[in-house]
Amino acid sequence: MSQDILINWAPQETRVAVVEQGAVQEVHLERTLERGLVGNIYLGKISRVLPGMQSAFIDIGLDRAAFLHVADLMPNIAAKHATPRERAATGSVAEPSAPPVQANSGTSNGNARVLTPNAVLPIERQIFEGQALMVQVLKDPIGSKGARLTAQISIAGRLLVFLPQDTHIGVSQKIPPAQREALRQRLVRLTATADGTAAGGFILRTNAEDASDEELIEDTAYLRKTWLRIKDAATRQPAATLLHEDLNLMQRVLRDLVGTQTQSIRIDSREQHGLLQAFAAEFMPDTVSKLQHYSGERPIFDLYNVDEDIARALSRRVELKSGGYLVIDQTEALTTVDVNTGGYVGARNFDDTVFRTNLEAALTIARQLRLRNLGGIVIVDFIDMVREDHRDAVLTEFRKQLARDRVKTMTGGFSQLGLVEMTRKRTRESLAHMLSEPCPACSGKGVVKTARSVCYDVLREILREARAFNPREFRVVASPKVVELFLDEESQHLAGLSDFIGKPISLQAESSMTQEQYDIVLL
Repeated sequence: MSQDILINWAPQETRVAVVEQGAVQEVHLERTLERGLVGNIYLGKISRVLPGMQSAFIDIGLDRAAFLHVADLMPNIAAKHATPRERAATGSVAEPSAPPVQANSGTSNGNARVLTPNAVLPIERQIFEGQALMVQVLKDPIGSKGARLTAQISIAGRLLVFLPQDTHIGVSQKIPPAQREALRQRLVRLTATADGTAAGGFILRTNAEDASDEELIEDTAYLRKTWLRIKDAATRQPAATLLHEDLNLMQRVLRDLVGTQTQSIRIDSREQHGLLQAFAAEFMPDTVSKLQHYSGERPIFDLYNVDEDIARALSRRVELKSGGYLVIDQTEALTTVDVNTGGYVGARNFDDTVFRTNLEAALTIARQLRLRNLGGIVIVDFIDMVREDHRDAVLTEFRKQLARDRVKTMTGGFSQLGLVEMTRKRTRESLAHMLSEPCPACSGKGVVKTARSVCYDVLREILREARAFNPREFRVVASPKVVELFLDEESQHLAGLSDFIGKPISLQAESSMTQEQYDIVLL
């Protein structure tokens, strides 16, 4: 199915929409101030080595020095500098072709052996102050802490993770074991150089399970070319310099989203269009002809009502064209989707109404999962269907629509309770988590206590405090609605409690408080 990609760029935010047959299927966002450093590669300068902590502080050009632990140095560096006696004592003669798992690659390798910290030479035997060292950010700076670094460089592509300092070939453990060895042998063959030797190691990512040879070869070439550019920059740039920044959203779009089905990639910034063309010409020449600068008067997202779709994607209720509707609830553990007929009455009978509503819902649910980027466990409660052929047809349509998803999904059949269970791989934050935050009044519950319930909570708390303390007066600070209720319908109960404890109770309205918030001040 053909698709168009729209890119709306602004200094503060980049937004990307994937459109198929006039309908928005995916939305991707990146905000300038929220973009982290993880994955960035720097030529650092070691400013201080701390033998007692087996770590070092490294200047990479940020406000605070970054932190490198001895376990994050390359194991073959330890083996290279070790004396025979030290090798025997520490057992650090690691196989140089077996790198530790890259913490920022999003993949894992069951065959790699990782040197534990006690099997690594002391850090003062490996590096020294003033030394230039290529490092990669593992964790962003947080509060007063600097960034966490590793010297074990990895570069993530669309299908592969490149380990330029090693020759190990691995496969993600998330791929079934029965397929893993065959995929590894295939990757060994495809990544071998002209003389039959390996140039760098690779880890096959989970989403490359069904990739073609051409796609893997293309990703290999891109990663090796990126590494050559990084190495060249390291020879020309001074220490404490950024050598490689993880791709921005627009570049990742070219790497991950563009395929043979892509008709056009339209961007509304002339400057960014030029930069993207230069990037595409160097790394992905096949995509250059698809890049277009959009200069229309209407905002580019207005062409397909993208903003309206984003607004609807934040709502619990999704209307169906037939008159039915979906209710989508996202929780910490799973996402539930409830299908309802609503105002749809059908043309012939109730069974026909239910069947047609469920068919439309199957298409819409698959699209909403992509649009909202919902991952993890999803439970779909289709409307109960009596006929088995109707259930089979709905399930077939649902699986057909899910097959269009670039993210891996697994779907079961109808359970005894009439529910369909499925999973969708988590790839990034959902759209709702990126664009919204929990309500300060209800803390994400979706409901708040009634004013009367809060009044009774206050009365119980005053009684509890009166038994423990002996103040001159109790003052209740609460929202205006709660105070108003105390002055009106609940005034008799408040006066009765005051008489019972023998202390006056005063009220103070605080407009900044939510309905559930209150304070009891002892005077």
